[in-house]
Parts: sequence; structure tokens; C-alpha cells
Amino acid sequence: MPKFSIIIPVYNVEKYLEKCLDSVVEQTYQNYEVIIVCDKCSDNSETIVDKYVKKYPKFSKIYREKTGLSQARNLGVDAAVGEYLLFLDGDDYFNIGLLEVLNNNLDDTPDLIRFQVTDIVGSQKITHPEKEFKTTTGIEAFNKIFKYHYIENAWSYCYNANFYKKNNFKFMVGCIAEDYGLIPLIIAKAKRVKSLSYIGYNYVIRENSLINNNDYKKKIKKMDDMLRQAVFLKEQLKDIPNNDLIITFINNSLIYYSTRLEYQDFKKYRKILKENKCFEHLHGGNIKVRIKNFLIKTNAYFFYHCLVR
Repeated sequence: MPKFSIIIPVYNVEKYLEKCLDSVVEQTYQNYEVIIVCDKCSDNSETIVDKYVKKYPKFSKIYREKTGLSQARNLGVDAAVGEYLLFLDGDDYFNIGLLEVLNNNLDDTPDLIRFQVTDIVGSQKITHPEKEFKTTTGIEAFNKIFKYHYIENAWSYCYNANFYKKNNFKFMVGCIAEDYGLIPLIIAKAKRVKSLSYIGYNYVIRENSLINNNDYKKKIKKMDDMLRQAVFLKEQLKDIPNNDLIITFINNSLIYYSTRLEYQDFKKYRKILKENKCFEHLHGGNIKVRIKNFLIKTNAYFFYHCLVR
């Protein structure tokens, strides 16, 4: 049985894919499998995938059209037989020591291990240093992770496969911001979580990536998808004690994203957020957050909106 199952969704990433796959081939720890979930591509991505699958026995391919990222990840998890799961996007890449470092930190059989991420923006590398912490409960871990730069990104964690599959965790299909709708729940349900100072993942921020996409319809879809996932998350979290900070994160994320919309849409979603009591659990530890929340809760948002744009 492989120690790690690495799940890589692939869709039109030919420019980045070989570097991504090579970062797995070159790992200093070699007990792993790679499951590539390949959508129908209009570039040469699938040809590259086939080359690696043919050359390396550890690599396998699932071909499925129109999956989307959520379903691709779900399919990869279903096919995985490793003891631990990792997600790697086809335009990103691992540092070659990641699996070895993770393997050296499995003595207490954690449900979840967090590691650190470098942003790759052109030739620039941007790090977000975090203090590592020893094994603790999921709720206590979230109280620490809440302060970090990346919180809910699926690729910044290693998951115990038995824990993951026993809880039947699934990314919500057809959604933008699918990590937001699942990872907080995974952290909350974990009994043993640790965080490492090791930088294991390189997140390539592309000009045409979703995060930089100026398609306004996608921004509206993301807001609607986040609302739908927030309802699901809160329902799943209601029986977990001391979940206040996770609820705060869910609400703050919705409020923050709503401020990125045009003013008329912001007003519409503010009403929905109020109806869902999203302003009742706000994080007020930072004065800037307090000021922003005050502006959001009042019509003064219009002036705030003008100032920051």
C-alpha cells in the first residue's frame, strides 16, 4: 500500500504541467501513487499526462469530461488507496522534500497535517511564515490557523485517508470556492492536527487564473456558491462544541467577498447576509476589521467602496 495518494486534477495547464508532475517524480520519498483526473483539454495537457502515465508505474489517469475541480478531486479520493491524501493542482508544484518531511511526522497518526505555501507570481516568490504547532484538536488548531494567510485551501494539508473517507467528506460539485465549503469542516472534525514550518507547496498565481478573473458573472456565481456552502457548513458544525471561531470565519468570508461586488449587488447580498445572521459573529480583535465591519453594517459602505477602489 502506498503511503501517500497524490490527486492532481488537470484541465488546460500544458504550460505548467511538466513542472508539476516532475515535482512529484523527484520526491526524496518514493512510496506514493499519483492519480491524475483529466478533463477534456483543448491544449496538450492530456498528451503530457499520457506520457507520464506510460513512463511511471506510480502514475494513473482517470479521464472524465466536464468534471470541474470539485468532482475531479472527489473522483481522485474515491480511487485512492494510500494511507494519506494530498491535493496538487496541475499548475502548481511540490518542493521535492515534502513527502519525506510528512512521512517523518506521522508517528502519532494525525488526521491532518498542515504545511506552508509559497506564492509564485512570475519570477517573484512570496512566503507567509507561520509558527508550527504540535498535535492538538481540530478546534484548537483552527484557533491558530485562523490567523494565517491561507486557511481553507485544500492543497495546504495532508489528510489521513481513513479519517477522510470515514467522514465521507466531499467537495460540493459545481461550485466556485469549493475549498471554503469543506476544509473548515474537515479541520473541525479532526481529533489530531499538527502544523509544520516546512514550506512544501508552490502556488502559481496565473494572470488568467480564477482568482484574477474579471468576469463579473463568475464573481456573482462565487458569492451564490459561498452562500450555499455556508448553509451546509453551519448545519454540519452545529453539534461540534466551541465552533464560534469557525462560524466567525464563515461569516467574515461572506461579508468580505460581498464588498468586492458592485454596490447594487452588495446591497442585495447584505440583506441576505443579515437574514442569515452573518453579522452576529464577527471577529473584532483588529481595529481595521472593526472599522470595516461598522462600515459594512451601515450605509457608509458606499463611501468606503469609493475610497478603496
